[in-house]
Amino acid sequence: MTTEKPRRMPRLRREHFIDLRPFRTSPAFTRMWIGSTLSGLGGQLTIVAVMLQMYDLTQSTFAVSMIAVVGLVPMVIAGLYGGMLADAFDRRRVALIAASITFAATLLLAILAWGGLETEWWLYILSIVISSANSIVMAAREAIVPRLLPRDLLPAAAALHGITVGIMVMAGPALAGVLVAFSGYAWTYTLDVLLMTSLFLGLWTLPSVRPEGEIVRPGLESLRDGARFLKRAGNIRLQFILDIVAMTFGQPLALFPAIGAVLLGGGAITTGILTAAVAAGAFLSSLFSGPIGRVRRQGLGIERAIQVYGLSIAALGVVLLLAALGTAAPAVVGPESPNVALIVLAVLCLAVSGASDNVSAIYRGTMIQAAVPDAIRGRLQGIFIVVVTGGPRLGALYAGTLATFTALWFPPLLGGFIILGLVSLLVRLSPRFRTYDGQHPVP
Repeated sequence: MTTEKPRRMPRLRREHFIDLRPFRTSPAFTRMWIGSTLSGLGGQLTIVAVMLQMYDLTQSTFAVSMIAVVGLVPMVIAGLYGGMLADAFDRRRVALIAASITFAATLLLAILAWGGLETEWWLYILSIVISSANSIVMAAREAIVPRLLPRDLLPAAAALHGITVGIMVMAGPALAGVLVAFSGYAWTYTLDVLLMTSLFLGLWTLPSVRPEGEIVRPGLESLRDGARFLKRAGNIRLQFILDIVAMTFGQPLALFPAIGAVLLGGGAITTGILTAAVAAGAFLSSLFSGPIGRVRRQGLGIERAIQVYGLSIAALGVVLLLAALGTAAPAVVGPESPNVALIVLAVLCLAVSGASDNVSAIYRGTMIQAAVPDAIRGRLQGIFIVVVTGGPRLGALYAGTLATFTALWFPPLLGGFIILGLVSLLVRLSPRFRTYDGQHPVP
């Protein structure tokens, strides 16, 4: 008689999980990562609290969306100028100065909240200052990373950045919703001030990082030099365009307060949960990012990831449509009577959107850091930051305006299908993008 050995269930191997070698390779990178993660967590508290407070003051989704829109031009200017500064001066010093401005603006926001002096205009002005200064910090910081790590570890560093985004956006909005609901806005802003001190520790302990190669002083010539490079860099240029498409038509964040208040129910807590769901997807995709770092055709990876993103946003629109049909019935949702089943479906859609967007971000960030020369990397990172942060602001304008004149479910449903169509068309017109090889990066 033969005995058959029991079959073992397949196990996740170590290479399936995120690559932690950047931590072992560079203590400076590790300290910067910790500081960025903690300060980013605090920043998310303020972002969500400002949105909720604006909605409390105005009861207007359009006013909430305008928080992002009014800061678009200053943020674009700050990102571009910050990139030029990072290519002309010590990148560590540039980041420290900009971080000090962010700290001062957040501290003022907390002081106003404690005194009961905050108004719509104060929220707009300080949001502009914070987002502009953060653009400079991010441009300088991301230009530093390739100087701290070898090229083969850049995908792992990008995945670790996804962990950062996942932690800060997953925990931050949920914590903000609870803090606002139970302790108020002043405590929420104050906690951000405390967490932001970690950013200075991460930046202060970095070595001096001056740009390599020919230095171009900040100004029009520096900007033109970056534009000339981008004109020649078809792969980098297309990834910028694809991300703008995805964020413009697939970013429903500005709708979350109204969705939580009048469509799905649950109020501020639902708003925090929905925002956290996006980050949960990003976190999980980074946690299991081992195979992502071994993909060589990174352009094709960007295309596929954004297509999945479009599908998930369209699915969210369907869920919100079902909620709208349900609220037309006698049963009314609210903070005390959330529609739990549809909230769960919305969370799943948003988690998939966060995971796919993070996969795209890993490939896009790696492409810039590996294919762009150090002498111009700050300016390209500045443009990258403008695209990454400016796209959602255009998305807030699209979603807020369209929802004002139609319904809350319509912008994500329409936007998801627009993303699918435009991405397929743009990549088809640029076949070199699909064949981009991460082992032999060509901008």
